[in-house]
Amino acid sequence: MEFVAHSTDQVMPSQRSSHWNRVIAETYFPLQLAYRDAASFTGTLERREMGSVSLSRLATQPMQYERRPTHISHTREEEYLITVPRRSPVEFKQLGREVRCDPGGFILERGDEPYRFAYADPNELSVLKISKKSLAEKVRDPDRFCAHTIDSRMGLPSLFTSMMEQMHSLPLTAGRAAEVLGRQMVEVLALVLDEAAGEDSQVRTAVRSGHLRRAEQVIRKHLSNPALSPEFVADACGISKRYLHELFGDTNQTVSQFIRDERLIAARDLIGSSPALSMAEIAYRFGFCDQAQFSRLFKAKFDRPPTEWRKHGSVAA
Repeated sequence: MEFVAHSTDQVMPSQRSSHWNRVIAETYFPLQLAYRDAASFTGTLERREMGSVSLSRLATQPMQYERRPTHISHTREEEYLITVPRRSPVEFKQLGREVRCDPGGFILERGDEPYRFAYADPNELSVLKISKKSLAEKVRDPDRFCAHTIDSRMGLPSLFTSMMEQMHSLPLTAGRAAEVLGRQMVEVLALVLDEAAGEDSQVRTAVRSGHLRRAEQVIRKHLSNPALSPEFVADACGISKRYLHELFGDTNQTVSQFIRDERLIAARDLIGSSPALSMAEIAYRFGFCDQAQFSRLFKAKFDRPPTEWRKHGSVAA
C-alpha cells in the first residue's frame, strides 16, 4: 500500500497556496483553489493507494475547490470522488444541483463535469477516489447519484463511512491485501448506492427498478452455473424473457452482455485472490469452456490477459 503525506508546516507562508495547489492536483485532479487567507493557510493530507482506488484524509482551514471546463479538456479518464465531511458542512454544486452535506452524510462528485465545493469552517474530509470504469462495473449509471446527499448515520451507509475512517488508522498493508481492502470498500459502496436507487422514485419506477435489481442479483448469484442464461434469469424472477430484455434495454446493455461482463469481473477477482487456482479452473468455473476465448475477452475488458493480471494486478505492467 503506497502511503503519501503532505503538510504545510514546513512551507513558507508565501509559498503555501502554490504548494497546496500541487498537492491537490496530484491527489485528485487539477482544481482552482480559493483561500480565505492564503498566507496563514494550513493543511495536512494523507493518501493511501489501495489497488484500483485511493483513500485520502485532509484537514484544512475554510476552502473552495472549483473544477472548471479548462481543467476537464485534458482529462483522459473519468473519475469520481466520494467525500465524507467529518467536522463541518460542505456546499456542493454540480449538474445544476446545489446540495449541503453535513457530517453524517457523503456526496459523489463527477470529475469530468464542472463543479464547486466549499466549506466555511475548518474541516476534515475523507475522500475515496475511484475511476468511473471501476464503479460502473458494480453500479449502473453512477452519474445519477452525483450531487445528492446520502445519509450515513445508520445502516449500510454508516458501515461504508466507518470503513473509510478505520482504513486511515490501519497499519500500512502492501500488495494483494491492500487491493482486497480497496475492493471491499467499493463493494459496500455499490450496495449503498443500489439501496439509494431503490429509494429514489426519480431513478425509475419502483416496479421496474425492483425487477432489474432482482435480475442482477440472480445473475451474480449463479455466475458459476453453466445453465445461466436469459431464460434462466427470467424464470427465476417470474417474468417473461421479453420483459427481462426490456429491463436491460434501459441500461443500454443486453442480458447476455451483462452475464459475460459479470463473469469476467468475478474471474478477475478470483485470479487476484486465489493464486493456487489455475487459469483453466477459473475459466471453466465461470462458464468459459474455451481458454483462448476467455483470454481474448478478458484482455478486451481489462486491457491485459489474465496471466498478466495475476502477475501485476491493477498496477500497470
